[in-house]
Amino acid sequence: MSPRFDAIGLVVSDMAASVAFYRRLGFAFPDGAEEQPHAEAELPGGLRLLLDTEKTVRSFHPQWRPPSGGGSRTSIALLCDGPQEVDAVYEELVGAGYQGELKPWDAFWGQRYAVVHDPDGNGVDLFAPLPAAQ
Repeated sequence: MSPRFDAIGLVVSDMAASVAFYRRLGFAFPDGAEEQPHAEAELPGGLRLLLDTEKTVRSFHPQWRPPSGGGSRTSIALLCDGPQEVDAVYEELVGAGYQGELKPWDAFWGQRYAVVHDPDGNGVDLFAPLPAAQ
């Protein structure tokens, strides 16, 4: 028996706001997901992104509390088609009112890289390989 990676789960304060944010990034949540206490979007390769409201989590874990002290403890990384897409997606999300944490930049590890926050402050890393230096 060997466990296998199946899903990424996030606890959200406002399901409708979170579903709207992740739909902007191309996650296919079913119609009506924004009204549910639990929502799932299938990811490439069969993985899933799971969203649960704080109330849902407290229903089976009454002592659960959101992290405090600033900064997020969770992030997901999204591969973009190229450096220009990193910039475009970042600008689209920030222009729609979402918080940008790191503006797009050419990282020393060879990627165009940026970070935005979802409605609950979870980091969403946007990245794409930089063209090889000539």
